[in-house]
Amino acid sequence: MKILLHICCAPCANQCIDVLRADGCDLTGYWYNPNIHPFTEYRARRNCLREYAKSVGLPLLERDDYGLRPFVRAVAADIDGRCLQCYEMRLFDTARSAAQGGFDAFSSSLFISPYQRHELLRDVAERAAAEYGVRFLYRDFRPYFRAGQERARELGLYMQKYCGCIFSEQERYLKPGKILH
Repeated sequence: MKILLHICCAPCANQCIDVLRADGCDLTGYWYNPNIHPFTEYRARRNCLREYAKSVGLPLLERDDYGLRPFVRAVAADIDGRCLQCYEMRLFDTARSAAQGGFDAFSSSLFISPYQRHELLRDVAERAAAEYGVRFLYRDFRPYFRAGQERARELGLYMQKYCGCIFSEQERYLKPGKILH
């Protein structure tokens, strides 16, 4: 099965790639993450993924679009509910690209993170699949999260400390007990 795998970052993707390849899937990675800010973070994640993909022989398609303004416009009316808009931006684009590229299905490395809103993410992916007439390949990769983080450290991959959006970066500094200087 020919799969387009949306990838948020190399640390989240390494186990997803291994699992899907072990299942016999023919994978192509897909980079589209207009939610990641600031630009230095976007570039660090993108460049790390490029190098990792090259090292594991993963073809990588990129929609290299640093989308600060479109992302902020999309979430501005409901910043606390921004995850829905973020998932829709990325997964609808992935489904469209999978359909146009002749892939059998699509999935996302986002399904490895215990920090993502898993059921909402799955609902968005299923709606995107229906809209573009391409299959959504569901896998709950969360059991592989720790192994993926360990492998990323072993390989010296860039490891981020927040999901990607500027609002989640702010939230990590506003957690109780954090001292801001």
